[in-house]
Amino acid sequence: MDRNDPLISVENISFQVNGLEVLRNISFAISRGDFLALIGPNGSGKTTLIRIILGILKPTGGRVIILGEEMNQFSQWRRIGYVPQKATHMDPYFPASVREVVAMGLLSQKSFPRFFNRQDEALIDGALERVDMKPLKGRRIGELSGGQQQRVFIARAIVNGPDVLFLDEPTAGVDAETQTRFYEMLAALNQEKDLTIVLITHDIGVITKHVNKVACLNQRLFFHGTHEDFCNSSVVQELLQGEHHLVCHRH
Repeated sequence: MDRNDPLISVENISFQVNGLEVLRNISFAISRGDFLALIGPNGSGKTTLIRIILGILKPTGGRVIILGEEMNQFSQWRRIGYVPQKATHMDPYFPASVREVVAMGLLSQKSFPRFFNRQDEALIDGALERVDMKPLKGRRIGELSGGQQQRVFIARAIVNGPDVLFLDEPTAGVDAETQTRFYEMLAALNQEKDLTIVLITHDIGVITKHVNKVACLNQRLFFHGTHEDFCNSSVVQELLQGEHHLVCHRH
């Protein structure tokens, strides 16, 4: 595919559960270099939409094109990174080190028996360096703070060098200072490593200075475009019920 082509195209996606409409005729494109915030009220279908894009759910109607291929033909999943909701909610006694958690991201490429070589170790170290977690490589994952764990799961998601990283509410339950550092790290990955990022979030006031695209969803797509155009959208101002200033304020 040409570098200027959309990485992902969502075309007229609809989704129903037991006759209840969850998504209706959603269409937009994710371009290389986007840092896209996907926002909307609880129950608006954000997570459902991401799961459809990732092939976890099958849409009732429409189609998804990933890296130039139809969803049902796409097989290069190592090029797509994903950190789901509550990724850090795990047993504190889970017997895995930081290194082992990140190494799990490489398993899909390996045939049995699955051994890690020097090249794999270099990829693991590189991913941990990008999220500033290499010094804790030998620590047990359950001993880390929520913010540290989230960085480890980011490292697992990017260890294959994906084109796009999807994150679903990655800072839920994390304090404001940790959130700020976390989003600064994502911005660096987006700008310095050419990593396209799609982020489901409610932390509008924190991430607004980093994202360059916004998509606003509530069963249907109310807005998709640049952050600047979003700030000038009367539709979005009405949708957010007076919280528009939080979205548009830049530091």
